[in-house]
Order: sequence, then C-alpha cells, then structure tokens
Amino acid sequence: MTEIAHAERQHAILSASGAHRWLHCTPSARLEATLPDTESEAAQRGTLAHEIAELKLRKYFSEPMGPRKFNAAMKKFHEHPLYEPCIEEHTNAYVEYVQQVVHSFPQQPYVAIERRLDLTTYVPEGFGTGDCIVIGSKQLRIIDYKNGSGVPVPAEDNPQMKLYALGALRAYSMLYDIETVHLAIVQPKVWDVPSEWSLPVADLLAWGESIKPIAQLAFAGEGEYQVGSHCGFCRAKSTCRARVEVLLNAGEKAPLKPPLIGWDEVADVLRRAEGIVSWYNGLKELALAEALQGVTIPGWKAVEGRGSRQYADMDTAFAHLQQNGIADAVLYERKPITPAALEKALGKKQYRELLEEPGLVVTKPGAPTLVPESDKREAITNRITPETAFAQPI
Repeated sequence: MTEIAHAERQHAILSASGAHRWLHCTPSARLEATLPDTESEAAQRGTLAHEIAELKLRKYFSEPMGPRKFNAAMKKFHEHPLYEPCIEEHTNAYVEYVQQVVHSFPQQPYVAIERRLDLTTYVPEGFGTGDCIVIGSKQLRIIDYKNGSGVPVPAEDNPQMKLYALGALRAYSMLYDIETVHLAIVQPKVWDVPSEWSLPVADLLAWGESIKPIAQLAFAGEGEYQVGSHCGFCRAKSTCRARVEVLLNAGEKAPLKPPLIGWDEVADVLRRAEGIVSWYNGLKELALAEALQGVTIPGWKAVEGRGSRQYADMDTAFAHLQQNGIADAVLYERKPITPAALEKALGKKQYRELLEEPGLVVTKPGAPTLVPESDKREAITNRITPETAFAQPI
C-alpha cells in the first residue's frame, strides 16, 4: 500500500472501510473523529502485508522489475520488526488469485492496483483505495486483501466492497461496458478459498442511491446511535453512552415476576448483554491507560501486577546447574507442537501436503456454543429424535 493510499484510508470521515458502522449508526463517524486514532500492532502488520502484496502485483502486472530491484525491496520488508514469514505465503495466495482471475478472461483485461476511487456521488467527501480492480468482458471485479485472522470478512453484501465498486464504475464506465460486478475478499488467515459475491450493475447503482440520505446524515453527525455488531471496531465502543446504556440495561429484567424468567426473556437478556464482557475489559484497559497518564479514576488506581521470576541469564544459570549435577531432563521439557502452530511454521501449502492430505491430522468438533440466530453455522441439538434414535448407543 502506498503512503498516499494509507493516509486516505485513515482520514476519510465516511471511510469505505467504516461503512458498516456509519450506515448502521450515523453519528458514529463524527464521534470517532473526536477520538485519537491509535493503530494496533495487528493493523500495522496488515499495512505491511498490503505493501508487500502491492509490490508483488505491480511486479507482475504493471511495473516489471528485475530480481535485484525486487529482492532489494523485499529485503527492506523482511527487516521490518512486524514481518512474519506467513505474510509471504498469504500475499502469494492473493497474487495467485488475482492471476487466476486475470487469466480467466478471454482477452487481456484492464488491471488497476491501489487505485484512488472517488465516492462523492454517494458519500460526501468520500474516497477510497481499491486494492485491485480488473475490468473486461463486461465484468468489473473488485479484489480486496485482508490480513486479519480475528474476524472473518465475507464479500457477500459487503458495503466497503460495494462502495469501491461504485467508485470504479464512476471511473471506468465511460471507457468500458460493464454489466456485472464481482466482489472478492482474499483473507488467507481465515479462508483457504477467497469469499466471492456478484450482483448486476443495476442492483449496485440502486443500492448506491439508497444510501445517499444515510451518508448525508452520517456526514452531518446526525441521527440516532444504534448498538450492534458494527460497534466492534468503533473507536468509541468502550465509552459510547448509547452502548453502555444498552449493555447495562440487560439487568432490567431482574425485578420481573415470577422470580424465574422465561426463555423468551432469556433470549432478550442475551441479546442486550452481547459483548458485555469484552466491553468491560476494553473499558478497564482504557481506564488503566488514563490512570497511568495521571488521570484520576474515582475509586480506582493503577498498581503493579503480580511479578514473575525469570533468569538473569538463562545460559549462565543452566551451565551453573549442570556443573552442580542437575540433569538436562530436569531443565528442559519436550512437548509436541500443535497443528495450528505447525501450520504457521510450515505454511498452509506444505502443511496441507504433509499432514492433511495423508490424513495425519483430523479436526474434532468444537464444544457447543450459543450464538445469535444470524450465525451461518448449522444448529445442533442433543435431543433424541426419530431420525437420531437408532444412532444412539444401546
């Protein structure tokens, strides 16, 4: 990612990447603008991965370069303190996917990398940067790379991707006849296969018209605060009054009669309290940071946590122990590396070839967990039904 592209993504009031938030909670964008924008280590690593991916795409599609120039650029990335070997495999997967898309066209399509997109037709002062745009055969393809592993980002009905597509239509519709839009998100840490979704241009344009009044409200900082899953990456999530009220109001069912609440009420309490633990921990971390800066948090204070013992110099300590007759078996423990850690060390491709394909790794079902009905996983039950009765052990 170029420095200009990175700056654009950070300073747009109604950013395409934040569309999921401001389309649901219109005042949130202006509220976030009042708060410091601290970039996490994961976000910084994502920026590094994007820059590596951009270099590889440019080398292949737009800026041919010799091995010396390319290796010199890659060497600088490898020296970055946040570089990790798996970035190499993940960005290669992204580049390979783009190559597959491009080669699927009957004729060489147009390819744009890190293209600035004007979104002002739909979003006041809106702009964004598309990772990769491919156009040909009456198709527009928007391909986005995600480096994160914590939250899967599907392409289906994704507002960020649809805004990029609208910006690309504005930029290229006078030059190309486009009928269908294909959106794809490559997130190698989550999916082996990129998430894809398609829609007709007419549907995309209709969606763009539908969000215009919402974007106007958001740009003005007006409308009602709405609490939901979109709060997850909001900078105001820990101290947003609307979210605090929704979370803490989960206890209002307590005084109701009869003394035991029904399952319909349980469902309502769970819905209201969704995220309360992560919110509390986040708020506590924020308060700790303020206390360490000298801010008074009434009734609370920052203290040193429980310390842990460590060797002043492990090599010297172990040499001393061995000289005094302590065996290596006492000093070292040998334990197998987990499949997940091994996959990270080997890379997905080699891990799959050596372990998954020969059937040397099996996936056991996870423990049952309760999730909102909107979750796409299939519901399970322990209840015995006529269909499962004969499967039960006798």
